Parts: sequence; C-alpha cells; structure tokens
Amino acid sequence: MIQLTFRDMIKKFIFSVIVILVTGNLLRAQDPEFTQFYANKLYLNPAFAGSEKCARAQLNYRNQWPKLGSTYVTYSASFDQRVDVLEGGLGLLIMNDIQGDGAINTFSASAMYAYTVALNRYTSLIGGFQVSYFQKTLNWDYIFPDMLHPVYGAIFPTQEDLVATDLKKGYFDFSTGGILANRIHTFGIAIHHLTQPPESYRNSSDAVLPRKYTVHYGTRIPIKARGYRKGELYISPQVLYQRQRDFEQFNYGFYFSRKNIVGGLWMRQNFRFHYDSFVMILGFIQSKFRVAYSYDLTVSKLRNQTLGAHEISLGYTFPCRQKHKKFRPIQCPSF
Repeated sequence: MIQLTFRDMIKKFIFSVIVILVTGNLLRAQDPEFTQFYANKLYLNPAFAGSEKCARAQLNYRNQWPKLGSTYVTYSASFDQRVDVLEGGLGLLIMNDIQGDGAINTFSASAMYAYTVALNRYTSLIGGFQVSYFQKTLNWDYIFPDMLHPVYGAIFPTQEDLVATDLKKGYFDFSTGGILANRIHTFGIAIHHLTQPPESYRNSSDAVLPRKYTVHYGTRIPIKARGYRKGELYISPQVLYQRQRDFEQFNYGFYFSRKNIVGGLWMRQNFRFHYDSFVMILGFIQSKFRVAYSYDLTVSKLRNQTLGAHEISLGYTFPCRQKHKKFRPIQCPSF
C-alpha cells in the first residue's frame, strides 16, 4: 500500500515539473492536435466555416497516451453554417484541453467568419478570420520532492515558491486562413495565434503562445468499378504540415471510401524524432450522420510507455433547402 501511494506521489511530482516548465520562461507550448483533422475542420482552418451547403455540428474527443491515465484529454464542439447574405459562412468552436490529470486546464471559445469568392464555375477562393478567448487554469495541488518522506510520504511543507499572480489566465487570440478549392483539389493555409498572446501566470515571464502554421492539401480520385455508381468508390490522398516554434510535424496518407464506409491509413512524422505514429481510421456515413474512430499506434521509442491515442468524432449535417445562389461545397474527406 505504501509503495502504491509513493508511486502516485512521484506521478504528481512529474506533473508538477511540467507545470513549472509551463509557467516559467522556458515555455514551449504546443496546441492540442487531432488525428481526424477533417472531422474538426474549424480547428484546422477557419476558412472552412460554412464550407458545406447546410449547417453542420461536430463533436470530437481525443485521449492521448492513455497508459498514463487521463494525462492529455481534449474535447471540442463546433457549429457552422453558410449565410448567403454574407457571401460566406459563420462558425463557432468550443474546446477544453486537460493536461496532467487536471494540472492545466485550457478552455477556449472561438468565433469565425469565412468569405467566399467564386473565381470561376468550379473554383473558389475562401478567406477566414477567427477571434478566440482562452482561459487557462492552473491547479497547484501537487507534491514536490522536499515534501516527501521515504516511509511516511508527504509530511513536510514545501519550500517551493508557489506565489503566482493569478491561478487563472485569460487572453484574446486571433487567427486566419485561406483555402483554394475546386471539384477535385483542396489547398489551404492557416496561421493561428497571430498576436502570440502571453500565457504565463507570472508577470515577469515573457512566455507566449507561439504562432502555428498549417499547410494542407488533398485531392479526390474516383475509382471506376463494376457495380458501383459514380462517386461511391474513391481514394483521397492527403498531406498536412504543421509548425509551431521549433516543433514540426508532417502527416501523409489517404482515405478510401466505399459507399458508406470510409477508411484511412496515415503516417505522422516528427522531423526531429523521425517517425511518430501509424494511424488507422474507420468511419461510417449514413445520410446526414457520420461517426469515426481512429487509433494512433506509436512507433517511436515511447510506444511501450504511452499506448498511442484514441479519438472519436461525431458529426451531423442539418437538412436545409437548396441554395438559390450558385455555391459549391468544398470536396474533402469527412474525417
């Protein structure tokens, strides 16, 4: 019993170290990531707001490194709709990211607008803008090394300086993005955290949330096969590149669709640590409803310590009348 309790205290100590790094001058913040990035389009690029003819709602859940417990868990909910009178779309995205079993909790609410310009009958250029509000909460309820007794556990007062200006940090943030799309190809660029807002709990720290740059491209290749109608069978190669300060990541793979079933195989590569994960996605689409599950199989040296990541997405597209104005939705995968 004492051994188990001591292990829990060590785990809390590790989380406290993470907290110190986050609140100090050595901050290397990184945004949460979703494997099913097309199932969370508004998080990927604000220019996706209103990119379908009808309104849609989306829920996403991600549990990263489940072997360590609820170490990194992220929830998101979004809604967007095309508004013809605005010649574009409106979107709302709400997220909650939990790190270290609640050591750091980040809540954000974002509103976005995307304006569409029809370059010709089949090609559209879309520009999006996003304003967000973040609230980061820090929980100091942790055990430090100087509090530990080898037999009796945490019985000593800590000498650590726990004085912070505020255990809650709130700030506004701005992002932008653009998409060039036609019936086959989709190319997009997004820049998040344009103003690099300060997010440290200490006024003396210059720690900021670094800009995140995203580039994504995909295409749809229909497959002709006997017994299938046009559009029922296709393969969709996709690539995604992201950079945030010193962290770079490259995702590449493809989706394969057979009527209502969608599958995907991906590789995620970290340029510094080489290959990171092999990703498998399986989704089902029925009329206006879609659901998908993905698993990140860690292939790096952390594979035995983390057990990868699980992700679930649920989406619903609301019924609506046919648009009178000419508008073509962006043709990209659902997940």
